[in-house]
Amino acid sequence: MQIKWLEDFLMLAQERSFTRAAELRHVTHPAFGRRIRALEAWSGTALVVAGSSPVRLTPAGEAFLETCELMTRTLAQSHEELQTIAGRQAQTILLATGRTLARTIVADWLLRLGPLLQTSPLTVYTRTLHEAVTMLEQDEIHFSLIYHHPAIAVRWDARQFSYVNIASDRLVPVSRANPEGQARHSFAAPGSVPYLAYPHRMALGRLVEDHLSQNPDAPRLQRILECDSADAQYEYVHKGLGVAWLPWSMVHADCKARRLALAGTRNMEVRFDVRMYRAKRRLSAAAEEFWNRVTQR
Repeated sequence: MQIKWLEDFLMLAQERSFTRAAELRHVTHPAFGRRIRALEAWSGTALVVAGSSPVRLTPAGEAFLETCELMTRTLAQSHEELQTIAGRQAQTILLATGRTLARTIVADWLLRLGPLLQTSPLTVYTRTLHEAVTMLEQDEIHFSLIYHHPAIAVRWDARQFSYVNIASDRLVPVSRANPEGQARHSFAAPGSVPYLAYPHRMALGRLVEDHLSQNPDAPRLQRILECDSADAQYEYVHKGLGVAWLPWSMVHADCKARRLALAGTRNMEVRFDVRMYRAKRRLSAAAEEFWNRVTQR
């Protein structure tokens, strides 16, 4: 059964004339008649009294008329709703990133993208590195904002995806500062240092573990806590619970204010880049504008 058959039937019921209904539906009289007969074949009964002039509907036709009006009206409303949703989705920018990057880099973007976001809202999904990569590969999002380092390098198909370096940062071991501004938990002190770790499934966790495993000067660490939130680790460090490797972009103000202090020397730092990936194909106008804005130097 085709929707146009329902529209034909409604027009016939309105005009009570095959000729006039066919004209209004912009088809020939024979073609219009075949479509009404096809509808009757689908329904399994006559809907129009044969040979009547003006056209009269059978009892089944009268009953079907109400159903036909409801179906076409519902379909029209659904079509309008779908068009509205499609238009809204076309204007929405979809980005997947880690929670720490959402707190730092994405937060900075929001301050300078105000006018764009008023017409094209940004949806941010906080995911693991693997999830952010998979979402882009499966075309669920426009962009993936992720860490890049040899220890966590992602193999992208260069024929399908491109990237731009957004920023460079470094993970630094920090501790709560004592009244003299020195690290309460220092790698230079004797004994082991209480260590606030990330789980291995996190990109930050793999970066720190790789660095420590290859660093001959790695300190003695006592792993007292594991947490998958850099924000939570930040709070734990402030409470003096131990040392955590946190992005310099997150803690530099605290270090300058001597609330936090570096627990080790520069050879304990882990440098990394932040990259934003996208498909090489043309994206929506809103997504392309977002890419242009955030990649401008």
